[in-house]
Amino acid sequence: MAQRLATEYVKATLQMTEFQMKQFLLTADTCFISHRVKILGGGEQEIVLEEAGGEEVHLSFQQRGSIYVCTLSCRIVNPHLNNAIRKLFVTYKGTGTVNRIYQGLTMVYVYENGSVRRISEVTPLGSKLVYQHRHSLAEMLRLYKSDGVEQEIESLRVTIDRLLDQRNGGCRNEEIQEIDRSLAEVTRKLFELEA
Repeated sequence: MAQRLATEYVKATLQMTEFQMKQFLLTADTCFISHRVKILGGGEQEIVLEEAGGEEVHLSFQQRGSIYVCTLSCRIVNPHLNNAIRKLFVTYKGTGTVNRIYQGLTMVYVYENGSVRRISEVTPLGSKLVYQHRHSLAEMLRLYKSDGVEQEIESLRVTIDRLLDQRNGGCRNEEIQEIDRSLAEVTRKLFELEA
């Protein structure tokens, strides 16, 4: 199996409440990683995660109301530090691009709210789609409950009834031909929707 050389977070963002940030800081220190917090002006905080070997990741958080938002762009080599950032990113529903770099190829993961939406393999020869997210259960339920097509079908039926009433109302030949053209168009649309 190929060994990962590095992981890059590209314009990744994550959000957490003050309580979640305190919980994260309580669990951030391990035997491999330590942290320090810098308080900056305007309610901003910077959390520095440092691996025993000296590699650091700076997480800059801006306070927006009761939420802290972190924008992250960095390259991580150390596996312990990489694991800590990965857990942070997934736990707090990060959004952005994560490049996992191997010898000769890069796996590009696109995350949205902590879930993988797309995976691509990029080599010097080109790019290949490995995985594409399909509809989630919630999206499927929303589509299932959607009744826009049924409403359009009902509207077309009302239009057909009105056109038939006009046709049966004793019109001239030219008017009947125009009504027939309209009926043909509306019934074709109705047939497509009912199919």
